[in-house]
Amino acid sequence: MSYKDEYKAWLKNFAADEGLVKELTAITDEKEIEDRFYTDLSFGTAGMRGVLGMGRNRMNIYTVRRASFGLADYLLKEGVAEQGVVIAFDSRNMSAEFAKEAALCLAARGVKAFLFDALRPVPVLSFAVRHLGTAAGIVITASHNPPQYNGYKVYAADGAQLGPEAADAVTVAIRSLSYFDLKPMEEKEAVEKGLLQIIGNREVDDDYIAMIKGLSLRPELLAEMGKDLSIVYTPLHGSGNVPVRRMLKELGVSHVAVVKEQELPDGNFPTVKAPNPEDPNAFTLAIPLADETGATVVFGTDPDCDRMGVAVRDREGVFHTLTGNQIGCLLLSHVLSSRKLKGTLPRNGAAVKSIVSTELSRAICKDYGVELFDVLTGFKFIGEKIQQFEETGEYQFLFGFEESFGFLSGTKVRDKDGVNASLLLCEAACAAAADGVTLYDRLQDLFKKYGYYVEKVISVTLPGIDGVQRMKDIMANLRKAPPQELAGMKVTAVRDYLAGTRTAGDAVETIDLPRSDVLYFELEGGNWLCVRPSGTEPKIKLYVNTRAADEEKAAVLNEQLKDAAKKLAE
Repeated sequence: MSYKDEYKAWLKNFAADEGLVKELTAITDEKEIEDRFYTDLSFGTAGMRGVLGMGRNRMNIYTVRRASFGLADYLLKEGVAEQGVVIAFDSRNMSAEFAKEAALCLAARGVKAFLFDALRPVPVLSFAVRHLGTAAGIVITASHNPPQYNGYKVYAADGAQLGPEAADAVTVAIRSLSYFDLKPMEEKEAVEKGLLQIIGNREVDDDYIAMIKGLSLRPELLAEMGKDLSIVYTPLHGSGNVPVRRMLKELGVSHVAVVKEQELPDGNFPTVKAPNPEDPNAFTLAIPLADETGATVVFGTDPDCDRMGVAVRDREGVFHTLTGNQIGCLLLSHVLSSRKLKGTLPRNGAAVKSIVSTELSRAICKDYGVELFDVLTGFKFIGEKIQQFEETGEYQFLFGFEESFGFLSGTKVRDKDGVNASLLLCEAACAAAADGVTLYDRLQDLFKKYGYYVEKVISVTLPGIDGVQRMKDIMANLRKAPPQELAGMKVTAVRDYLAGTRTAGDAVETIDLPRSDVLYFELEGGNWLCVRPSGTEPKIKLYVNTRAADEEKAAVLNEQLKDAAKKLAE
């Protein structure tokens, strides 16, 4: 059917939904109708995400119903449905309603749903899947997107987000269903039949917090110095407020100044344009509070509390917001140095990072005799590596991170964990204070020891109806005629993750990673550029990474490489 026919079908079949009829009939812009109905909201390894509103290309109870019935059908086909599905949600508008709708749709297919009674972080959901032994997990969240968005993420039995094959199979199940034939079970019936179980605040949370506390590498240091640690925390109106503060308090970090205006859950996120701890603007209220309290560290978590952002004060009193790469390296260094100090650094220790994350981490790992593994972008691939380590026993996982502000040091959660990261950050701050330095000093020490690394991510938007084709053309042209030099630096090797090859001169070797539309140009001097089309938006992402013996040279080199990179995406 055409988009106009789909529009009319929704008005006809959902005529009893007064809110839907009112919203759709009030639209006067034909382009708006087309955008809402020309396609289904896509479902992939990250589930689905979109703007709230009525229509098949929007997040609403009807798209949530279809996804939930499709997931149930997939689990039934796989023969694992009897294990049930655990469902969590964050502070976004409609998150609680979508979570209950999902639970009752599963119940309608005879699949038991374990539904949290209130908002919980993504890592708690990941933990709960493994802890309860369910076949899958659902979390209603749009992470750090603006307030008009919400989303639907699905987790596999291992606690990681669905892999590509499973996501494709769920997509097939979803597409076989009509929006108009799906009816959720009544809540009372679902409870009576044992198909809906509400999870209270003690059934998973206590075990999760105990697990996180067990990840402390120097608990005695937190107990000794935590009471004097001066920090500011903002949950950015999200789900991190309770678990982060509880965990820190139980470990002895008792004086945490919380940004009051951003403390309580609020799906409108009234104090920020977007609740994104990657954006320095997220700390606009936190840094003045730090000035009032004398704090040297500010940190924040996003609405679903899987990402953590950080700002640290230098000796002149100026705050610096750190990149995800810088945070990752600070935490990695803390983990490895603490284990070495305690005598718990294993001979087969391993860390994992995404291919677009900083090579500074490799220098740190080499110094400690730890193997560093690269995986594709997406924390599910770090989760897969943890699973592989456990199955083979060849390596012991110590730490994983992505430049997009995701960090993990445990194995009971298979996604990035803002609560885990908060623990490591505060412990690292205490360790620095015990040595009479700051975390900013620690970062500078890493640069002085291993070299200055500067990393930038550029997103080149390719709007319009031909945006997707332009992305394909850019990638095809780069494969056909890769650059020989960039910003005056020779290209020493080309990694093509779609072909699964690394080419250096006449030598070609295989890359042992899943296929992905990514090109990585290795440059002389340890510099590199990675080009990757976005999987959800008409954008080309350029990861520009440079290294030099001094900070100024590394920064200048980065600017030059950025200019050269932009020309590749023209």
